[in-house]
Amino acid sequence: MRTIAMSENIKVEAAEILSRFQNLPFEDLMDAAERLTLSGHGAVVSYSRKVFMPLTKLCRDVCHYCTFAHRPSQVDAAYLAIDEVLKIAKAGEKAGCKEALFTLGDLPESRYDAARDWLAAAGYNSTLSYLREAAEAVLSETTLLPHLNPGLMNASDYEMLRPVSASMGLMLESASERLCDPGMPHFGSPDKIPSNRIESVRQAGESQVPFTTGLLIGIGETRLERIEALLAIRDLHQRYGHIQEIIIQNFRAKLNTKMASSAEPSLEDHLWTIAATRLIFGPEMSIQGPPNLREGALTQLVRAGVNDWGGVSPVTPDHVNPEAPWPHLEKLEAETEAAGRHLRQRLAIGPSFARDLNRWADPSLHTPIMRALDGRGLVRDSRWHPGNGDEAVQIAPSMVTGRDPVIMAAIDTVERCEELSESYITRMFSAEGADFDAICNLADDLRIEHAGNDATYVINRNINYTNICLYHCGFCAFSKGSTKSERGPAYDIDLGEIAKRTIEARDRGASEVCLQGGIHPSYDGNTYLGIVKAVKAAVPEMHVHAFSPLEISHGASTLGLSQREYLSSLKDAGLASLPGTAAEILSQEIRDIICPDKVSADEWIEIMRTAHEVGLKTTATIMFGHVEGYKHWAEHLVRVRELQKETGGFTEFVPLPFVHMEAPIWRKGHARSGPTYREAVLMHAIARIVLTPLITNIQSSWVKLGFDGAVAMLKCGANDIGGSLMDESITRAAGGVYGQEFDLVKIGDLLHGSSRNLVQRNTLYN
Repeated sequence: MRTIAMSENIKVEAAEILSRFQNLPFEDLMDAAERLTLSGHGAVVSYSRKVFMPLTKLCRDVCHYCTFAHRPSQVDAAYLAIDEVLKIAKAGEKAGCKEALFTLGDLPESRYDAARDWLAAAGYNSTLSYLREAAEAVLSETTLLPHLNPGLMNASDYEMLRPVSASMGLMLESASERLCDPGMPHFGSPDKIPSNRIESVRQAGESQVPFTTGLLIGIGETRLERIEALLAIRDLHQRYGHIQEIIIQNFRAKLNTKMASSAEPSLEDHLWTIAATRLIFGPEMSIQGPPNLREGALTQLVRAGVNDWGGVSPVTPDHVNPEAPWPHLEKLEAETEAAGRHLRQRLAIGPSFARDLNRWADPSLHTPIMRALDGRGLVRDSRWHPGNGDEAVQIAPSMVTGRDPVIMAAIDTVERCEELSESYITRMFSAEGADFDAICNLADDLRIEHAGNDATYVINRNINYTNICLYHCGFCAFSKGSTKSERGPAYDIDLGEIAKRTIEARDRGASEVCLQGGIHPSYDGNTYLGIVKAVKAAVPEMHVHAFSPLEISHGASTLGLSQREYLSSLKDAGLASLPGTAAEILSQEIRDIICPDKVSADEWIEIMRTAHEVGLKTTATIMFGHVEGYKHWAEHLVRVRELQKETGGFTEFVPLPFVHMEAPIWRKGHARSGPTYREAVLMHAIARIVLTPLITNIQSSWVKLGFDGAVAMLKCGANDIGGSLMDESITRAAGGVYGQEFDLVKIGDLLHGSSRNLVQRNTLYN
């Protein structure tokens, strides 16, 4: 009998773990697993809507429980043709699928002439080379992302397939080499030797492939052997970080196999193994339980530690388990909700891996992945996008009872009047269901307490004096590099035109002009001084709200002045306050991607600090929904909060959802398509929670959100809807359909029936 291909350390540790788990009451084991799952994944269970591509059912292995593998005489063709692959893929695309799962037998050409002949006739030297072409066809002609399960592979195989697949997988099944002995289920199956499979999983890690693996339980292995297999996977993951999911699959006896009469593992045994897996791997690992193999027991699987249902297809059968049809997605959602969880779609690449594409995905895959994602790394949950004219999404109160314990603890922290940490803030952005409702309700309560029941606005006019700019921010479709710009006409209006527009604004009741523009190569500090003086000369009483920290930095440096000196000179000339733009995300790692030549995060903070110190109030903003993650949103809010504690100089906080349509970074495929509606709501709500009582005014941007969207934000923490006579150019250049003029009548109609009063304010909220 062969020995287990494990180190002595793993064997010893496995025995210790098994003893500990066996001595733990079953209910205690389940409770511990559930707590870990909730702490790691909250109240969400994910799934991948997929099509199943059995590229070939020929296989050199003869596993005694398998009905997937066929002999050549049992199939019409050795391989699916490319047109058949695309037919299946396009049907899946129409049904909302995002994944094409390619499953195939191991190295059939080493056993069957039919496989060798088919490949040779089609011009391929191996099954894997044909697999690459099939996956490439799906990528090029559909929006589906391939996940590949071709069996044992080495480093060169992974290198060949990585550019055409979002992820790959290989079930370890078992670490027991005795299962390959005569009379055992893997006898005669060379690809099932555990040491070879472990090596293949290892090489996937070296190749930086997001990888799915797992166990098939109930085929003759012991619980000790299961633990040994899990520890082998754990050690590889600790080394390479590439295991995106572990499947704990229960053996199902199938007719016409050698194991047709073998006993299947009990539900309790299955639950025990899932719980053991959760306890070994901790809260963050994604653990899958196939929902079609335990019908009626999904609640128990969730409690045991499952946070993912794997691939579920509305189009194709489970070719590996044809006796067990996929549950209808409506039923799956109902059963998931009955377990106190929300069902959410993911891609073939796991959420945490999708958030780190530079490491885990070939550059050719970045665009389709990025455009499908929300900030969590899950599939966008609606067609809504900022700036494109979509109506606000109606989010009904959730009936799901499950709660995220981390978010609950965060809310408790706020209710104790304690300050939220970055980690708590980060987790709050993942809120679903009852947690989402609780955050919005808390934000609204804080809004009433600290800002009252008025919905305020200011009558103002935007004057974007030039769109010619020295900088190359990836998100900006407004700026032009020169007067010969590729993206439409460049302009630079003179002081006379600025004065004229200021007078027009006054005549229409405006109390403020907001002035911002590109960094024109001929501009210096005197240019901005001249702009302020022109406005004040035209309309002395006009409030001048102008110049981002970038313009302040440029103006000061060109005159050889300190920023304090320059800000003081602008104030003396008539500047009354600064907009908080150019903040984008106050995380340098993100700024290095989206605006590497712009003022740094630290410089933005320092310029705002100095402005406050010289007596200039400012706003603060965040631009969100492009390349950053929730942790960066949290970092940004904390930095704003800390500066406000120091200076008290911010009058408002303005969330600015990224408008993607014409943004260069999006057109190049390097950014998400703006935040989801859920994320936009949460940004306003969480900003209220984090910044109250330091900043009492949260503004919703009707230019980005539309009128109905801006009003909707008034129910979750916002108390202001910005300026009325925008004449806004920057968002419209990015593809936004709003931005010309605030419609007071429409806003009033949208507020009708609520307790909110539409009240005019000035720039400083007086």
